[in-house]
Amino acid sequence: MAISFTAQYKKIKLLKSAAIKTWIESVITKEKRKTGNIHFIFVSDEELLKMNMQFLKHDTYTDIITFDYCEGKTINGDIFISIDRVKENAIKFKTEFNDELHRVMIHGVLHLCGYKDKTKKDAALIRKMENYSLNKRPF
Repeated sequence: MAISFTAQYKKIKLLKSAAIKTWIESVITKEKRKTGNIHFIFVSDEELLKMNMQFLKHDTYTDIITFDYCEGKTINGDIFISIDRVKENAIKFKTEFNDELHRVMIHGVLHLCGYKDKTKKDAALIRKMENYSLNKRPF
């Protein structure tokens, strides 16, 4: 079982990758789940747009698409993240790039743990859990 990171677009240097993995595992454990194989793939806006249209039939840019391969309580999935979108959102929300990247990463993990964001109530809950998780980062 492993958490892995792949950059398909530009060179992205993920700072403190070992600490990030430990943090993600702690969030999964808190949700009473087990860490399986979770692969984060960092891509461009254009690549994620193509995926959004192909798999979700949405012709819009997005920061993340999560593919859920969970088996029971074991968390498995591919999490595609647009680095372009993360950069733009960091500026828009006046936050550091790494903080926004971590927010998006944990958002994908929370989806794999069963959280949704399609309704206002669900979106508020997942945002609350993102904030809680970000505040628990050991780095």
